[in-house]
Amino acid sequence: MTGTNLSRGIRLAAALALAASALAGCSSEGKGMPAWTAGAPEGSTTADPSAAAASPGAAGTASASASAGTGATAGATAAAWKTYSDPGKNVSFDLPAAWIAQSITPAQGTLPGALRIEIKDAEGRYLAALQTGLPAQPAGACAADSAKPYVVVSSVPVDLPHRSGEGTIDPHVVFRVIQGYKYFGSYGVTNVVGGADGKSCALQNLVRGPEGKGDYSFTDLAELKAFAPDQKVAPAKSFDTLAQADKYVNDGSEFANVQRMLMSLKIKN
Repeated sequence: MTGTNLSRGIRLAAALALAASALAGCSSEGKGMPAWTAGAPEGSTTADPSAAAASPGAAGTASASASAGTGATAGATAAAWKTYSDPGKNVSFDLPAAWIAQSITPAQGTLPGALRIEIKDAEGRYLAALQTGLPAQPAGACAADSAKPYVVVSSVPVDLPHRSGEGTIDPHVVFRVIQGYKYFGSYGVTNVVGGADGKSCALQNLVRGPEGKGDYSFTDLAELKAFAPDQKVAPAKSFDTLAQADKYVNDGSEFANVQRMLMSLKIKN
């Protein structure tokens, strides 16, 4: 076995071991810490404000930053990043300079002042949405014989405003997979417990917001479940094996960049 394959095997074994201890959904960290360093990329510089430009279709502002080629951190591979802020300066997050952040009309039923911001890559492919002011959405009932095994492949704590209570933990940025006819995966921020004994009917990528503020999400999919063969899977990811999910998280640039974006989220209390 090569060193690379051995390393992947060790990481996968660690992820599988988490299935037995996933009572809190993501109360224990997954495979490991992100490969990038939190905060501004080492060697980065902030561009002149006059050079800042909003992403196409964005209703907020985006200021750019570029990292020197030799100073780019491992994992998150985008060479240049920008910061998106909504007009009211209630939320902000970093994203690769080539990605698009677009303000969308929030869904009916959200609280006054709610936001919905969709993020797409340079080709216009949907990656995630940030939604605020969401009404409380309790997890549905889950019969024991309907629950499916799930694994926390990656889980990193993040400092975000939240409401504590039964069924919650401190917020984490996670990537989890649930087993159906394939392994279905999703990333996002959450402080909602996944399920008991490493099984769940649905995993909520949702943070219970402070009292009076509503809940919020920053994710590709608000609720991950085991899809039926005749159901549309996207934007959830699907894998034939857990090893493929592990490779997506630990070896690919897309998740590294998405994880850095999710970790950078700031929400005004």
